[in-house]
Amino acid sequence: MAKPTEVTDANFDTEVLQSDKPVLVDFWAPWCGPCRMVAPIVDELSDEYDGRIKFVKLNTDDNIKVASQFQIRSIPTLLVFKGGEPVGQIIGFRPKSDLKKRLDDALLPAK
Repeated sequence: MAKPTEVTDANFDTEVLQSDKPVLVDFWAPWCGPCRMVAPIVDELSDEYDGRIKFVKLNTDDNIKVASQFQIRSIPTLLVFKGGEPVGQIIGFRPKSDLKKRLDDALLPAK
């Protein structure tokens, strides 16, 4: 069972920006109710897209540098990165179908 891995300010560049496949970053915090609601959906998607998309979580309370670098002002925020660039953003709790659409878009070859 694939699970999102935790990333930090220290390893974000290596784990996300330098990844050879698309990466979904779940920006969250322990006190955030909607973050806890979206977590099981992200876990399910990490299984469904295992091997095609990398899933990571970043605790915004502990990793202020990356959160401010990408101007994360509300959580949960999910950012999809491809080739080191953000290509999709979902703010707040969204249904699984919305998340799948964003992930499918990220898997399409660049135009």
